[in-house]
Amino acid sequence: MIKLFVGLGNPGPEYETTRHNAGFWWIDNVAHSLGVRLVPERGYHGLVARTSVGGQSVWLLEPQTFMNLSGKSVAALARFYKIAPDEILVAHDELDLPAGEAKLKQGGGHAGHNGLRDIHAQLGSSDYWRLRLGIGHPGSKSEVVGWVLRRPPEDELIGIEQVIDRAVKAFPDLARGDMTKATQLIHTSKPPRPKPLRKEQPSTPAEPDTPASDGPVNGA
Repeated sequence: MIKLFVGLGNPGPEYETTRHNAGFWWIDNVAHSLGVRLVPERGYHGLVARTSVGGQSVWLLEPQTFMNLSGKSVAALARFYKIAPDEILVAHDELDLPAGEAKLKQGGGHAGHNGLRDIHAQLGSSDYWRLRLGIGHPGSKSEVVGWVLRRPPEDELIGIEQVIDRAVKAFPDLARGDMTKATQLIHTSKPPRPKPLRKEQPSTPAEPDTPASDGPVNGA
């Protein structure tokens, strides 16, 4: 099961609506759905909430260290409560997925994500789970920093919010460790709305055959 859920982002109002804070957005929505409040915990360098799933304590965490020091916060809480790397899930923005898509995976590299890079280093392991929330790619590596630190346009934001909503619904399954069911919920997007059928013009019915009249037409 997952005992520690982490959302990555940067603290401060200037970053609240930026793509890089997609992990925070997910944790905020999870906390709201559970009716719990994230509060500052100096010992863990972040905002923390504690809840229970099936009688097991579960923590929500938003590191307040800035992205590139996220591991300091994650490792502090995980070590205190003796939470193993494979009992941790980290939600983060993902450049390699389009906005509106998300993928669940365990282990692997950090793909240049500074938050994941520091978590790798501080935990000494890459065995934790990741919830990769797609934000799309600007198309050029030189534009990535500006891209992640900007607010997405409305159409992309709607897609991100929809996938966050699906991932929130998967939270109970994630907490229980039912990754197969959670994956089905997270990876399955809503099917596109079918296009309305074109209305065909009704064809003019053929004139019925009538027997020839012996008299003049229209009776002159």
